[in-house]
Amino acid sequence: MALDTAAPPDYDAVVVVSFGGPEDPEEVMPFLRNVTRGRGVPTRRLEEVAEHYLRRGGRSPINDQNRRLVAALDSALRKAGVDLPVYWGNRNWHPMLAEVVEAMRADGVRRSLAFVTSAFGSYSGCRQYREDIARAIAGCDGAPEIHKLRLYWNHPGFIEPMAEGVRGALSRLAGAHSTGPARLVFSAHSIPTAMAAGAPYERQLREAASLIAARVPTGVEDAHGWDLVYQSRSGPPSDPWLEPDVVDHLEALHREGVGDVVLVPLGFVSDHMEVIHDLDDEAAGAAAALGMRLERSPTVGTHPAFVDMIVELIRERLDPGVPRRALGNAGPWPDFCATDCCSRR
Repeated sequence: MALDTAAPPDYDAVVVVSFGGPEDPEEVMPFLRNVTRGRGVPTRRLEEVAEHYLRRGGRSPINDQNRRLVAALDSALRKAGVDLPVYWGNRNWHPMLAEVVEAMRADGVRRSLAFVTSAFGSYSGCRQYREDIARAIAGCDGAPEIHKLRLYWNHPGFIEPMAEGVRGALSRLAGAHSTGPARLVFSAHSIPTAMAAGAPYERQLREAASLIAARVPTGVEDAHGWDLVYQSRSGPPSDPWLEPDVVDHLEALHREGVGDVVLVPLGFVSDHMEVIHDLDDEAAGAAAALGMRLERSPTVGTHPAFVDMIVELIRERLDPGVPRRALGNAGPWPDFCATDCCSRR
């Protein structure tokens, strides 16, 4: 079936496409092997990462978070009068996308929209999901067409809940023990610099951070500066990846005399294992060791404005007359990505 080509707006389903995660200790290593397949990651490194999951009972929170998102989206669609069933399939663990495509075919779905739980444009965050969808379709005779919804890094339904979370984190830091204006530190998943060169990833992250920071109340005496940092690097030390690392940056801020930090998980839409381990454990631990006060703002999760945004993205494709909203100067991302966008390099 054709993928990401113009089609009449007669869709009959929606599928949420996400990363996936283990839900039992016995699933951890098979899951990690799926994630790293073909990348030559040593078993020792996989065992180290597995410990992040095993310390929490071998269960990633991401699948439960996706179940809540699917339920919230189903309810919001019904409330909006949009009669589309909501499916859910993952890249790396059950329910696998290929299995879900087969179920959609069995249910008689002919053409579906796909909402991907990644707001920004990069190979792993956009193009690879399109490849996952194409592979699942190719492996299923009579599979439905599936068209991915547009990127939403600058949509009000993403930016406003993020800004709300930052304001809440700042209010928790405020008080007699404040050491001065808190620094906003926006974090996203690092990727190889060669991959970043062929993607809008960094540009979109910076614009989203700027849009969020602009919605945080400031005065002359309490202006908040902001920085963009990266986390979760997984490549060989010899390969250049996007920097600075979040922990390295906290140490640099400490040397500059910054005492209060709000850590913003900009590159993620739910509090899954990378957010919990890299930010709540490692980054927060580093800040505490340095004597810095750190508050981590929440991801959008199932915030009503975020769920309403997904409904809005769906309605855009059902009705070309629906306004396509976006904040800032970049405008809304197109429905169909260019063929050379976000290459793996």
